[in-house]
Amino acid sequence: MTTARYDEARLLQARIALASKVERGSAVLSSRVVEAFLNVPRHPFVPVFYREEGGLHRPWWAADAADEAWLREVYADQVLVTEVDGVHAEDAGPEGRRGVATSSSTLPSLMADMLDALDVRPGDQVLEIGTGTGYNAALLCHLAGASGVTTVDRTDQLVATARSRLHQAGFEPTVVRADGADGHPSGAPYDRIIATCSVRRLPQAWLDQCAPGGLIVAPMGGAVARLTKLTDGRAVGRFLHSPAAFMPLRSGEGARPEVPEPEAGCQRITGTSARVLDDPGFSFWAGLHLRPTVIREGRNLYDPADGSAARVQDHPDGSSTVALTGPHDLWQTIEAAHRTWLAQNRPRREWFTVEAAPEGQFVSYTAPDGTSDRWDV
Repeated sequence: MTTARYDEARLLQARIALASKVERGSAVLSSRVVEAFLNVPRHPFVPVFYREEGGLHRPWWAADAADEAWLREVYADQVLVTEVDGVHAEDAGPEGRRGVATSSSTLPSLMADMLDALDVRPGDQVLEIGTGTGYNAALLCHLAGASGVTTVDRTDQLVATARSRLHQAGFEPTVVRADGADGHPSGAPYDRIIATCSVRRLPQAWLDQCAPGGLIVAPMGGAVARLTKLTDGRAVGRFLHSPAAFMPLRSGEGARPEVPEPEAGCQRITGTSARVLDDPGFSFWAGLHLRPTVIREGRNLYDPADGSAARVQDHPDGSSTVALTGPHDLWQTIEAAHRTWLAQNRPRREWFTVEAAPEGQFVSYTAPDGTSDRWDV
């Protein structure tokens, strides 16, 4: 697909529609961020993407549907999956693929909130972790100037494709293949660092490469943290109100362990439905109470450190059971966390503070009565 297939009036109308959607979704969005969405097209960065049909991911090109339908999907406020198990949509056959999404174009309204929190100024030096399609890098170029933007991703294909599309769209940032956990030290210090992949804790390299007074915006534990780098080397801040479901940072530490099914024979009744984890507010709270090694996939919990696993199932009669494996009852932690969350009147993400320092990283919450809790992350 090329932009020649669409007249400028239609493309402008599509960008205006998307900018209006992201503006309506946030009461505090700056005019500069809205202007970026008005001026930077999305479709050159996602000429093909996957649509899921019954667990099967099928590539969708503009030629596969009426132009208006395809363009409407591209400029909707939705995530567009562009890679499944390392296979890009443009390399997939029409039969589609089954597997896990490994790269995507982020929800535009969430991108807008994160860019607004990043508060990019013209001339800022910006580092982006997770180039993906290149669309967010293009928005950063519009806000800061392309000469100040560096963006990194993990594979040669992702980097080469994004670099080419950025060039075709008129943007020339520095696009580098690198392990995102290492940042890009040769371009440091950065005034702004933004990640489009989730981390349990901020890599030390990001803290080291952020200039004093600079900002770091990164998904942590199902929420987006916004931290300011202090002169003593620490970074402190809070979480945005927006929930954030990002793919995890894929670093050189190896593949993410597969989450096993717990043994069917070890079960117990639970009064806490699996649906509690569908609430983004509680999901954030629950993550603070689980050990850092625990992996969550939907309603499955798994701790590769000791092999403990749990899966909760809700039944038509309203009851719930949990299947367990290993030495620790992981769902018991969720049950206790849910009771305290309700007792604390369901604290919101944006009421928590986050601190990252060489000696440790912490999330804290102070209740209205003055009592405080702090969790290592």
